[in-house]
Amino acid sequence: MAIDTYHFHGPYHLRISPVHFEPAKSCYNKFWTMATIDVTEILRASSSFEPATKRSRPSVPEQAQQPVVNTATANPEDILAALEQDSAQAVTVDETHIRKLTAQLEKKALKNREMRTKHTDDPKKFMDSEIELDTAIQEMHVLATQPDLYGCFVEAGGPSLMLSLLTHENSDILGATVNLLQELTDVDILNEGEEGAAQLIESLASGRIVESFLTAFDKLDEKVKDDADAIHNALSVVENMIDFRPETAEDCVSQNLFLWLLRRACQKGQFDANKMYASELVALLLQMSESAKRKLTEKVDGIDMLLRALAAYKRHDPESLDEREHMENLFDALCAALMLPANRGKFLDGEGLQLMNLMLRERKQSRESALKVLDHATTGPEGKDNCNKFVEILGLRTLFPLYMRTPSKVKRKDTTPDEHEEHVCAILASLFRSCGDDARQRMMSKFVEHEHEKVDRAIELFIKYREKLAKFEAKRARKEDSSVDEDVDREYLDRLDAGLYTLQNLSLVLADVCAHTSSARHRASKLFSMKMRQDKISKVLLPLLTEYQANIGDGGDEERRRVDLLIARLTKSDRDKEKE
Repeated sequence: MAIDTYHFHGPYHLRISPVHFEPAKSCYNKFWTMATIDVTEILRASSSFEPATKRSRPSVPEQAQQPVVNTATANPEDILAALEQDSAQAVTVDETHIRKLTAQLEKKALKNREMRTKHTDDPKKFMDSEIELDTAIQEMHVLATQPDLYGCFVEAGGPSLMLSLLTHENSDILGATVNLLQELTDVDILNEGEEGAAQLIESLASGRIVESFLTAFDKLDEKVKDDADAIHNALSVVENMIDFRPETAEDCVSQNLFLWLLRRACQKGQFDANKMYASELVALLLQMSESAKRKLTEKVDGIDMLLRALAAYKRHDPESLDEREHMENLFDALCAALMLPANRGKFLDGEGLQLMNLMLRERKQSRESALKVLDHATTGPEGKDNCNKFVEILGLRTLFPLYMRTPSKVKRKDTTPDEHEEHVCAILASLFRSCGDDARQRMMSKFVEHEHEKVDRAIELFIKYREKLAKFEAKRARKEDSSVDEDVDREYLDRLDAGLYTLQNLSLVLADVCAHTSSARHRASKLFSMKMRQDKISKVLLPLLTEYQANIGDGGDEERRRVDLLIARLTKSDRDKEKE
């Protein structure tokens, strides 16, 4: 899911009808252990316990049944009469009907609560009320077919009813409620409902539905399929609400669902659908929420948990496509977490660099994602310690083979050769920017060895991305409407995506190598002369370095000074060459 596609319709402050059913303490007894009767099994066996969308319409008594019309033999008048009669018997779903169903649900819930309180030790006596309650829940599914009536449902106190049912002692009632919520909050349906949908979501959010789900999870046993399905549906509700109302992401953090998801995603043992869903939501929350990034390491070491979960894939590939997606979710979560500078230190202390380096060497499906994590870990001033440590653990031996040869066939659909080259070049640029003198000298030596093959590769990639960017700019120029003011920032971002980002990193690498190593400078000058008919390196690199420098953000004074120094050295070298 892309974060920039979320639609926020604004907060609605509603007065919710105070329909709360506080369970008596005695109602929490686990009556199912009694030898007399098992209410849960009876409910599960009930045909009315299936959702309305999957359940066949209840049959009418034989004396009320109408004769079946055979369309193959009947005349048109009989067929038309049958259709009109069927239409006449159909229930009109309008505000009155929704209010009636909501009132019926409230009545059945109250009756069930009273019967449970009155007959705590005799489940047989409240069994019928429980079945009636379930039937009332199933009948509410019709609301999903009319999202324009969501506002009426909210006014009738429906959301508070749903929240109260999430505290029900019977996990089957709880599961039926979650299933209804999942259908009502389907993204496509919400987008149809507009204002009423916003009212429903705001009502559920103000009622702390996320916290209610977390409490409900404690009552459910994922070893039981129905309970596992209920948790999966609850996570679906959360995802739908985040999509429709992005502030729900902060609710997940403040109401502690985030930590539950983290533990579930990193849990050892068998892979399953809920584990994958949890990892997907962890990645999403870390991408959306700064508070999630901070909370990741406040009470638990979330970075270490993610690294331990990923360690399972250092020598073994995922066993299925779903498990591969789960692995990618964990990598995405780690990348998002590393955007917070404080988490870079946790990553370093947790030997994250060593794990990523090992994954790069093993050539498993985790390799490209490990490369992406290294890119995030080393970027910016906060990546300085990780840069020096990476060189110290002999990471250059792993990185440069990936730099010299882009994998010819990328097996995973979510990675392209251009993305591979982007990450490698970004890591190299970060290493030159942040490493100390000893590490930088080792980097320089790599570009000189083997007859400057790495300089050759840098220029090969430079020309590739220069041509790619030129094609993009030419295509953009043909489509431009001179009457429309150009968004300069948007244009720059589009150019970065079209290859400028990698081209800038290659320019920084070449500038650093050529400014400090005369043999590399002569090699680059010769190649630029042959392939671009320009032997002055400064003429080729300065436009790119200048544009990069102009777009360095706040707090980048040190980087601006570094680029100034590189430009000055390259310019001086070209002037000295003219004098020779």
